[in-house]
Amino acid sequence: MILDDVPAAPVPGVTPDTAARKQRLRRRLERLIGVAATEGNQLVPLRNGDEIFPAMLGAIRSARHTVDMMTFVYWRGQIAHDFAAALADRARAGVRVRLLLDGFGAKKIERRLLDLMSAAGVQVAWFRKPVLLSPFKQNHRCHRKALVVDERTAFTGGVGIAEEWCGDARHAGEWRDTHVQVRGPAVDGIAAAFAQNWAECHDELFDDRDRFTEHPQAGSAVVQVVRGSASIGWQDMQTLIRVMLTSAEERFRLATAYFAPDTYFIDLLCETARRGVRVEILLPGPHTDQRACQLAGQHHYARLLRAGVHIRQYQPTMMHAKIITVDSVAALIGSTNFNRRSMDHDEEVMLTVLDEEFTASLDRDYEADLRHSVDIDLTRWRRRAVLQRAKEAAVVPIRRFL
Repeated sequence: MILDDVPAAPVPGVTPDTAARKQRLRRRLERLIGVAATEGNQLVPLRNGDEIFPAMLGAIRSARHTVDMMTFVYWRGQIAHDFAAALADRARAGVRVRLLLDGFGAKKIERRLLDLMSAAGVQVAWFRKPVLLSPFKQNHRCHRKALVVDERTAFTGGVGIAEEWCGDARHAGEWRDTHVQVRGPAVDGIAAAFAQNWAECHDELFDDRDRFTEHPQAGSAVVQVVRGSASIGWQDMQTLIRVMLTSAEERFRLATAYFAPDTYFIDLLCETARRGVRVEILLPGPHTDQRACQLAGQHHYARLLRAGVHIRQYQPTMMHAKIITVDSVAALIGSTNFNRRSMDHDEEVMLTVLDEEFTASLDRDYEADLRHSVDIDLTRWRRRAVLQRAKEAAVVPIRRFL
């Protein structure tokens, strides 16, 4: 008997159509990316710093064996001190603590925090410090965000360690972002993302405090962990987003901090909308921290709007989340933006989650964000100023680096 011919077992509360749709998407992703999804995961979405940072710090402070953390951004503010103190405290208590910082993104970290952690026994490593690299390698950064505690609990998403992410997106000084806490077999995939980049920076990949434990069934979510790495040619992250777009049947929602895709993905967004899928894109508005990247995306607005894509810009603060939801059954969440840098140049990690409850939670947040956003109208956009058009054209030559 061919295994693919065996129908999936029915799941209580899930309609046959939904179950079939999830199974189709799962098999497409597993076969085309070559990474098996795992079952029995529990995911908790965390909205903004007021939820994210207490959960991460609480996990670190409870560690008994190992803490592995990697981040692109480690800047300044009280939260930077809080994380350094928590990591140092666990190291002094005998926990193996490793911290991997991107050589470009984390360059603002205070020297005294590095000294505090190093003195306590935290193993701090730098991913590709620019002064040590060729010009080619300097463009390829580690944009992954991951925290793995005692091999059982992991976190990933869009958040960096800096005061910009504190609070609850109430004003321009508190960025809007989403992270996720993971328990179950998918933790191994996030741990592998850390290990892959740690191996480039450090001779010792594991020690006797790594227990390589089995994971109990923590929940019911199916999760595939996809790692994007910089190299030449088509990448897994591009395949992942391509499959999600071409598989969408009713609705495709995207929230991203940086929208500057190549023409292939602009074409694909337009084609998806034209075949009847409602395509919604939520982007930063007046508080973007990367104006050049925003201009690169705006260069494509008219074409997207003509195809029926809905574009909205978030108004209260910087929109930094990286989330995709599809047909109320699937979600992507992680570090990947919808731009050339994330899909072509940087080390990234993304979770594909097949779970209606988790997806519904992200959709509720999306709808809440829409209430604080403004719609980009095609008629008004066509009347934008000549200077705005000139700025959009000016960034076209550099958009592959944005």
